[in-house]
Amino acid sequence: MTETRLWDRAAVAVVAEGRRFPAVATLKPGDPSVEELFDFMRDAELRFATLRMRILDRVVSTRGEDATQVEVMLRHPGHARVTTSRPGEEVGGPYEIWISDGDIVRTYVAQHKLGTQRPIRNRPRGLDDPDFPGMSRIYDPVTPLPMETLPDTFVHPAGFCQNVLATGRCTMTGSTTVNGRATIHLRCDHPRSVELPGDRPDHSMDVAVDRDTGVIVRLMETIGGNVTRDAVVTVLEPDTPLPPSAFEFTFPTGTTMLF
Repeated sequence: MTETRLWDRAAVAVVAEGRRFPAVATLKPGDPSVEELFDFMRDAELRFATLRMRILDRVVSTRGEDATQVEVMLRHPGHARVTTSRPGEEVGGPYEIWISDGDIVRTYVAQHKLGTQRPIRNRPRGLDDPDFPGMSRIYDPVTPLPMETLPDTFVHPAGFCQNVLATGRCTMTGSTTVNGRATIHLRCDHPRSVELPGDRPDHSMDVAVDRDTGVIVRLMETIGGNVTRDAVVTVLEPDTPLPPSAFEFTFPTGTTMLF
C-alpha cells in the first residue's frame, strides 16, 4: 500500500487523569496502513516505563565506512543516559556520555576530558494551541533525549514521521524480524525534509518498526542505489530492571568544564 498524503498528528495526545496513554494500544493482525503505523509509532515511549537499547550505526561516505555504538538507558519521567563509543573498543577507549535527570544535562567527552553541565534545553512554547495546524505542532517527550540523534529518532519517532517520512512517498513493504523481534517495514522514497546532500530523487529510507512498542529498530538510507547509512538496534529491552547507579555520574578528576 502506498500513501502520499501528509501525516500531521505528531502532537496528538490522549490524556486521562493527568497521564498520557497511547492512542493505539496495539496493532491489529496484518500490515497496517502508513497512517495507522505512524499513529502507533507516535506513542512508542508510552508503552514502557524503562528501556535499555543498543544501536549499531554504520555510515558510508567517500572516506569509507565508520561505525559507532550507542547505549541508551531510560526511566520515565526524565531520566536518561546515552553513551556513544566505537564498537569493539577496549575498556578505557574514547567515549561520550549524555546524562539527564529531566532538569540538568551533563555531558562528558573522554578523549578530550571535556565536560558540560546545564539546564535541559527548553522546547518551543505555545505550539500546543489546538488552533494551530498539525504540521506546526510538535511531540513533547515524557523523557527527553539528545536532540537530532538516533536515540531520539528511534524512541520518539513522531517528529521523524511528520517532518521526514511524511514528506516522501511511503510504501508498506511487509513484516519480518530484526534481532528476534517482530517488525513492520516501510519504505520512503525521496523524503524532502532532509539535509541538502540527501535531497535527491534517488534518496530513499527503509524503516523497520518494532511491532510491540513502536520503536524504530532499523533505519537504512540509500542514495543512488548505494547504502549510505545502516543503523540497527541490536538490543531492545523495554521494562527491564535498571541498576540503581544507572543515572549516576561524577566527572573524572582533571575534567575541564566548558560551561
